[in-house]
Amino acid sequence: MIRVFPRGLAAAALCTALTACTLGPDFVRPQADLPTQWQGQAVASAALDDDASWWSGFDDPLLGQLATQVLQANLDLQLAANRVQQSRAARGVTAADRLPSVGATASGVRARNSEVGLNDPSGNGGRDDYGLFQAGIGMSWELDLWGRVRRQVEAADARVQMAEEDAHAVRIALLAETARDYLQLRATRQLLAITEDNLSIAHDIKRLTEARQRQGVASTLQVSSAAAQVASLQARIAPLRHRESQLCNALAFLLAQPPQALDAQLRSARRDWPALPAVAVGVPSELAERRPDVRRAEAALHAATAGIGVAKASFLPRITLNGDAGFQARQLDDLDGWNAHRFSIGPSISLPIFLGGRLKANLALSRLQQQQAALQFRRTVLQAWHEVDDAIDGYAAEQQRAAQLHVAVDESETALGAARRQYQAGVVDMLDVLSTQRIALDNQAALANSQATTAIARVELYRALGGGW
Repeated sequence: MIRVFPRGLAAAALCTALTACTLGPDFVRPQADLPTQWQGQAVASAALDDDASWWSGFDDPLLGQLATQVLQANLDLQLAANRVQQSRAARGVTAADRLPSVGATASGVRARNSEVGLNDPSGNGGRDDYGLFQAGIGMSWELDLWGRVRRQVEAADARVQMAEEDAHAVRIALLAETARDYLQLRATRQLLAITEDNLSIAHDIKRLTEARQRQGVASTLQVSSAAAQVASLQARIAPLRHRESQLCNALAFLLAQPPQALDAQLRSARRDWPALPAVAVGVPSELAERRPDVRRAEAALHAATAGIGVAKASFLPRITLNGDAGFQARQLDDLDGWNAHRFSIGPSISLPIFLGGRLKANLALSRLQQQQAALQFRRTVLQAWHEVDDAIDGYAAEQQRAAQLHVAVDESETALGAARRQYQAGVVDMLDVLSTQRIALDNQAALANSQATTAIARVELYRALGGGW
């Protein structure tokens, strides 16, 4: 009879666990409120590109090398990966509650009880010391009747997804930052080259003006104006070189390298701006699948929904099946005998009766947290919609600006060449040449900035769409 009872109890407990229910609402994936198509989609193709290496569209091998290096070496990305591993380990800790916990114990003591106290194992009224040796295996298993542990594991799974999406967001941000810094470096070097070319022209004009002054043709005003133009252009070079150094160091930091470590590699950066192919934007409904912040907000809502089930289960009894078996003897030599064996098995039940309203408050908090997560999901989707719309519009506007600046540069360079020839022929004044050169320089600098801004706007569009998919 003693052997049948534990087996029957264990079988009954197993059947009960298998038929247990799960409290709380089941998670239902929210619908993202997005339009059927993007406004201004004419700036990009409607076909969705499956290539995650979006930087290959810039036709710049060095940018591809930097993107690969940053994914391998960046410390922020390694920190994000570590946080993912931590979340998975925490999930493993939570999931362990679904299984029985088993432990082995062994102890040996020598003691003496009080002569006037309770229960003296020595049997001699506390006048002799005694030994007590024990060894055994204990087991404890909470029967998850109401799904408390299952909901905790469900929430832990959602938190793992949140950490993974955070890591994905870090990856996208790092690639976008790498591309922005690199493209700004290219633009800075282009501005530096433009300034140096104009400085060479200004030196030629200054020498020509000084020669004409010696011939009595040019005035002191013209010589001073030419010299001022040279000094003004020379003043632009030092800040541009400093900006170049800053951007090289920024890229080195992203690649976890010391300052100036990438200077040699970055010397091969191209300076021209080839035409870029159309950007594949897909349809708005795909945004929720591509943006890590939207997927993270969905996972946070999932975790909050599971938290309601955990809070509800805390109102109900917690039933734990406990078991213990082993040997006990007063003499170590007797510990291995069958008459020294012992065991105990049976359930324990704990039921909260009065906790000062803590459980109700915890349930109310869980529901409010779910409402907050739902609102945050809606806000994240709306923000993503705005970012994509702004990125599409910004990319199109900058392309139009660059096209007009190309015309302005061509015309101003033509005008500058004509002004220099007419000045040499004595037809126009020096101030006309300098004014034309300033206009040409401004247009060239504006075009270089616009070309870089167009490329960066393309990066921002990729980032807004989810950074490759």
